Amino acid sequence: MEGREEFVETASDEDRHRSAFADAAALFHGRGEARATAIAIGPASGRDKLTVEQSTPDDWSEEQMKLLSDLSADSDTQALRIQFQGNEMFLPWMGADERRGIPRGPSYFHRRRAEREWPAAIECESLGPDLVPNHDLARFWDNVALTKDEDFSVQALRPVLGQEIERVAVVGSDGPRFRYSRRVVVKLRGHDRPVPLKSLGDGATRMFSVALALTNSRDGILVIDEAENGLHYSVETAYWRMVLRAAHEGNVQVLATTHSWDCVQGFARAAVESEDIDGVLVRLERDEEGTHAVEYSETELDTAAEQGIEVR
Repeated sequence: MEGREEFVETASDEDRHRSAFADAAALFHGRGEARATAIAIGPASGRDKLTVEQSTPDDWSEEQMKLLSDLSADSDTQALRIQFQGNEMFLPWMGADERRGIPRGPSYFHRRRAEREWPAAIECESLGPDLVPNHDLARFWDNVALTKDEDFSVQALRPVLGQEIERVAVVGSDGPRFRYSRRVVVKLRGHDRPVPLKSLGDGATRMFSVALALTNSRDGILVIDEAENGLHYSVETAYWRMVLRAAHEGNVQVLATTHSWDCVQGFARAAVESEDIDGVLVRLERDEEGTHAVEYSETELDTAAEQGIEVR
């Protein structure tokens, strides 16, 4: 929400100074206007389904109402009700005490009441359509340096750079005194000096970023927006082989979006080759009744790719 500037402002003290809080309503379709809105992640049913629901005082228990007993009746307060593996978290996100102008944000209520012990956090990384900033690349690299995952990330560059690549490193320093932040450099065969990764093209940077993000998302989730960005059509199949292999070995659920037919074809070929890995294409269609999903299996995708059948 911070990255997308989804926040609201409210008075924070008697002088009516303004404070900004993450706008949790923006998580929901229609920005929270629809009362019956909820998000569900995971299996269709069972303990492993994570649900996030918008909740108003009409839904709250007596115990939950006590958490807000010091708010005035005029306060516009709602909450997120989060449920997972038999646990529930109640997280009010908005509401200002009109008498004192003090906002009640999520962190305030979290401190007031210790929640039950929750399962360990699920790793989740996301890559947007733009090139990954240097500070994120450096963060990813720090977690894989001198491990087998470092070798995997370097190998991910070969479909773009071929056998010319020898080594990769992150150099530089962070801080206001330094003109350049930490950045990725590559040792190429025949070059005496290292070459900045980003000077080798968007494709190399994209492949390397995705490989690093996959290794940093073990037992978790990776979201890739506009997965084809920066990639030449000729490397799409190799790209998806790399993604599927790493996702399988690291137990990563990958959710990727694309508008590219070349990307769909590359995914179909790679998915059919990988018999022990499941991959599906979901096309979102809109009609008068709303948006619904049309799902294509690996076999259907492969046939569509061979016959040139449009599935986007």
